[in-house]
Amino acid sequence: MTDSHRGTARTEAIMRTTLELGQEIGYAKLSIEAIAARAGAGKHTIYRRWPSKGALLLDSLLSLHRSSLDFSDTGDIVSDLRTQMHAAIDLLGTPPFGPLYQALIGEAQSNPQVAAALNERFITPQAELTVARLKAAREQGQLSPDFDLDLAMAVLSGPLYFQLLITQEPLTHAYADRIVDALFIGMGKH
Repeated sequence: MTDSHRGTARTEAIMRTTLELGQEIGYAKLSIEAIAARAGAGKHTIYRRWPSKGALLLDSLLSLHRSSLDFSDTGDIVSDLRTQMHAAIDLLGTPPFGPLYQALIGEAQSNPQVAAALNERFITPQAELTVARLKAAREQGQLSPDFDLDLAMAVLSGPLYFQLLITQEPLTHAYADRIVDALFIGMGKH
């Protein structure tokens, strides 16, 4: 095994261990030391790659679900948004992603490095995918020319985060469908 393969295998083992341990004991009790011990890696090896457990958890979550939130373009923006939101809800409802992502958002409130990484590496790219899909629909005449793409993105994601983080009610496909319907009724599909 070459050094790069060994390094990749070690990285994957550390990230897999992070998710397993995080699911078992929760984010608050998770530590670099515990991850290192379980993964059979030195904590200095981990700290060289990740400055904090939040950064390590973010990489671990992203490696687990790199392409599961990609947008399809069937030519029907409403259907595509529903499909994408259903995928997001399924991901948020599935351990370890859902509970650990929620914990990571909590950590981001008091840790500017985690907040910046979360925005840069997950939230902003996902928002850009959504806005690009909405823009394509607008250009294809599926949405009115004055449809506000950025506001639509906020309307689509805001209720999900509100329910996930504030009310902590279960996220369902039916709820996502209501959000999509409300968006197009309120902002005008045509």
